[in-house]
Amino acid sequence: MEKLFKDDERVRFFIGDVRDVNRLHRALHKIDFVVHAAATKIVTTAEYNPFECIKTNINGAMNLIEACIDQNVKKVVALSTDKASSPVNLYGATKLASDKLFIASNSSYAHGHRTCFSVVRYGNVMGSRGSIIPFFISLKDQKYLPITDKRMTRFMISLEQAVNLVWHAFNDMSGGEIYVKKIPSIKVTDIASVIAPKAKLKII
Repeated sequence: MEKLFKDDERVRFFIGDVRDVNRLHRALHKIDFVVHAAATKIVTTAEYNPFECIKTNINGAMNLIEACIDQNVKKVVALSTDKASSPVNLYGATKLASDKLFIASNSSYAHGHRTCFSVVRYGNVMGSRGSIIPFFISLKDQKYLPITDKRMTRFMISLEQAVNLVWHAFNDMSGGEIYVKKIPSIKVTDIASVIAPKAKLKII
């Protein structure tokens, strides 16, 4: 990206981490709008590294909220997940906590500031790194595909739809909203059958 946009004076590239509040203060200087997309998001990784997941997804959210308020950012849209609704794993639980931090920061946290915070929740961004479609494609030549539970479904959204939802939030928000796009759900077994019709499905 840095090479692609090297001649665009509107763009700056920083190496940093949401765990580092001082770096966030520097990165957000004179910034009006923020899309918060940083997360430890792989379910199994979060379960095996719970402290690290909490440091990024919860502490990182708190750092960003503080830095945005201190730097007088106008609007913040935090990206969330369908797993934050009635979470059954640590990743979902940390994103639920993160969502509540962003929503509560409109009124209860440092009341009187000018920054508006909202959240967008969506499902599986089709083709994104670590999502189910590339995962099954990587295994399509194997004898079987692993299925956690044959009743499982995934809410599917395209990258363009996901980006448009963020734009909609920025245009519509007054602070405190959680935007959830109505999107189709697909059975995981159907996805597997389309990607690898000859492979057997192994319920794990």
